[in-house]
Amino acid sequence: QLQASGGGTVQVGGSLGVYCAASGRTFTNYVMGWFRQAPGKEREFVAGVSRGGGSTDYADFAKGRFIISRDNAKNTVYLQMHGLRPEDTAVYYCAADRRLRGTRGSSSEFEYWGQGTLVTVSS
Repeated sequence: QLQASGGGTVQVGGSLGVYCAASGRTFTNYVMGWFRQAPGKEREFVAGVSRGGGSTDYADFAKGRFIISRDNAKNTVYLQMHGLRPEDTAVYYCAADRRLRGTRGSSSEFEYWGQGTLVTVSS
């Protein structure tokens, strides 16, 4: 089970962190990812982190602004977002997959999903 939290409203240029707590499985067996879905748009990859946390990958729009990390002792994955823009407004979902070899994947490649948390960037 994945439980995402931490969304909210932030002004343009601000920062916000979201996190996702996992339970029920061995957390370190899973690549973790963040996706987002804006109204009327498809769900898109934001960032991914390897099982040990040593490797990360980002969508182009996230590079230099977002940081994904995980704490395996707490079974939690984080996404810290800086320099937020109105186009970052979306529901953010955490996802987990046991088979993924890299740290990036499409939404169809991730097996388990959290319920999503809304991030709104106001101008």
